[in-house]
Amino acid sequence: MKIFSTTQIREWDNFTIQQEPISSINLMERASRTFVDWFMERFPNTLKPISIFCGQGNNGGDGLAIARILQEYFYQVEIYICKIGNSSSPDFSENLKRLPPFQNIKIHQIEKNDDFPKVANQGILIDAIFGSGLNRSVEGYWGKFLTHLNQQNQTIVSVDIPSGVFADQPTEGISIHANFTFSFQAPKLAFLFPENENRVGEWDFKSINLHPDFLEKIATDFYFLERNYVQEFLKTRKKYAHKGTFGHALIIAGSYGKIGTAILATKAALRTGAGLVSIHAPKCAYEILQISTPEAMVSIDEQELYFSQIHDLEKYQAIGIGPGLGTELITEEALKVFLEKVNSPIVIDADALNLIAKNKTWLALIPANSILTPHPKEFERLFGKTKNNFERNDLQRFFSEKYNIYIVLKGAHTCISTPEGKCYFNSTGNPGMATGGSGDVLAGILTSLLSQGCNSLETSILGVFLHGLAGDVALGKTTSLESLIASDLIENIGRAFNELRNLQ
Repeated sequence: MKIFSTTQIREWDNFTIQQEPISSINLMERASRTFVDWFMERFPNTLKPISIFCGQGNNGGDGLAIARILQEYFYQVEIYICKIGNSSSPDFSENLKRLPPFQNIKIHQIEKNDDFPKVANQGILIDAIFGSGLNRSVEGYWGKFLTHLNQQNQTIVSVDIPSGVFADQPTEGISIHANFTFSFQAPKLAFLFPENENRVGEWDFKSINLHPDFLEKIATDFYFLERNYVQEFLKTRKKYAHKGTFGHALIIAGSYGKIGTAILATKAALRTGAGLVSIHAPKCAYEILQISTPEAMVSIDEQELYFSQIHDLEKYQAIGIGPGLGTELITEEALKVFLEKVNSPIVIDADALNLIAKNKTWLALIPANSILTPHPKEFERLFGKTKNNFERNDLQRFFSEKYNIYIVLKGAHTCISTPEGKCYFNSTGNPGMATGGSGDVLAGILTSLLSQGCNSLETSILGVFLHGLAGDVALGKTTSLESLIASDLIENIGRAFNELRNLQ
């Protein structure tokens, strides 16, 4: 799914109005009814008091239409109109005219410098004050007004975007801190960055059937991964295939005290379907690996405790390096030699990234189309600090283009940047995956897919989506988010494949 800017969404609205054709007020009605359908499913209790705060623009127009429709379904609604400017949008005015027949909807007018209103305790507050067209921070009386609303004992639900939040740039001023945000047609870019978690809350979106032809005509660099798109990257296994058909993957991982990382990455590579998997690790890991992962072949380093060298790289279709590798000097030197030797895309994770961060000139040694999988701190060590997530995203895209690499920045919505400067945000996964070893599993999944003939873009998208989906499937089989561990992800990779294929 394409993620569009605020300007592009406005153009999409206008395109739909002209091409469907449909009037602006009827498109607003369609959007408002889509919100209400979602709202009633989420909040079925019609006796809970609802306070709807509306600005005088189109976001406020949505709020007025939502109030009218909720009242039709017997919800208890009060409206608060915030008189922020000197004029109202035409669709706001039209929706205001449609309200009088429903005399049991109380309407309050709030002027600048009025006393702040008191709302019913433990109710629902629907925020439709400032929409995505906001072009400056909210300050003064209305800034204090938003702060007042945040302090009420209410469940706050924002229409399209929380008031005061910018969709396409950092939000540094005052905003609504919503518990839930429902967006029309597609998520906003701001929803996908952790700096806005407390402002946006739990978010969802639904289509309002904007005209599909616009999707084909308008370009964007940002995408939100959906199942039907990722399904296209799945490969069908033919009847007469054999283990050689599905590639030989090599995992270089582990050091004394960190052999578990090698086990996790290797098992994940096996479960993801590589025909053959080899693991190269220090001598101290030999017996552990032979017992824990009998399906894998073990390549033993000359050193007892750390990675120091490896030969014969040509026989592997893909190589992943880094989990639990350690940062000893001997390993640092070996990594440089390895990077100088290898000439096809590789997966680089964890300590391998930390060593490259110490030797930034080595970035130029990384083979084209390789996949780097940093978490935020590793990213910072590699590429530098940033003031906010928007700036970090710019930096991520810059370095993907500069070094012709894919960067998989891990997080709640893992972001994959490409050498073309595009970004794909993941839609699967859950907070239970914030546990040691989860990244090692991802490294194994990616290496396995790369060995099976997926290109780097396919590998990154399919691997990240499957990794998160395995976490979601696993969560259904465990007692809580807290109990989820990395091994659960491995055990559910197969179920994730089946679910992606709609086989369960």
